[in-house]
Amino acid sequence: MVDMNVLWVFAHPEPRSLSGTLRADGARVLRELGHEVRTTDLYAMRWNPVVDRADFAAAEGERLIVGDASERAHCGGSLSPDIRTQQDELRWADAVVLQFPLWWYGMPAILKGWFDRVFVKGFAYGVRDPGTRRTRRYGDGLLRGTRALAVVTAGAPEPSIGPRGVNGDIEQLLFPLLHGTLFYTGMDVLPPFVVSGADRMSDDGCAAASERLTERLRTLATAAPIPFRPQDGGDYDDDLVLRPEVVPGGSGLGVHVRR
Repeated sequence: MVDMNVLWVFAHPEPRSLSGTLRADGARVLRELGHEVRTTDLYAMRWNPVVDRADFAAAEGERLIVGDASERAHCGGSLSPDIRTQQDELRWADAVVLQFPLWWYGMPAILKGWFDRVFVKGFAYGVRDPGTRRTRRYGDGLLRGTRALAVVTAGAPEPSIGPRGVNGDIEQLLFPLLHGTLFYTGMDVLPPFVVSGADRMSDDGCAAASERLTERLRTLATAAPIPFRPQDGGDYDDDLVLRPEVVPGGSGLGVHVRR
């Protein structure tokens, strides 16, 4: 057994919800397996999701260019203390569990704001490889080596979030998070754990969902990540477009995964 430091980022306003039960059961199982678990409960801590010049100690009246200001503040140690605390938690973590309900085809605003404020330039992105001078991203980001698992509850029933469902394929709905955020920053992104029909679930269904999550968490340290194509793995040209011989004629989100 590989013992890990696991950061559980929880974004649901009701601790007595199905999401709250899954978090409690999941954290308990991880500790029983020998892992150390820390929780960032965004609603409980009243996390501020709004990027503001106060994050970077930017002077009033100064034009705020967020990327540049965040990089200067990160390198200079002047980021807002709540941001620095979350960055320290990420540095500590070998794995991150991101748990949230699917609202309007995406994560709750409070979690999006956690990414906006914590994943600043110089910490999560925007650093060049000294040899190639290419920006490190898509498999070679600054959070490389950290495993990531999204735990998602959705009100829609399972068939409707499948490949032919009216709500769209859940893997594609989560692509901006899994590929565009987590893999972009270098994380090893595990297939998401999704609980469908969460709004109308019976007690037996809740127990079954908890058991399924337990089984997934047992392999948190060893499960194979989604085989996204790395930026510098040879599949993309200098314009970051798939080479013609890679999935010839193919397009869409799925072509960025090696099948």
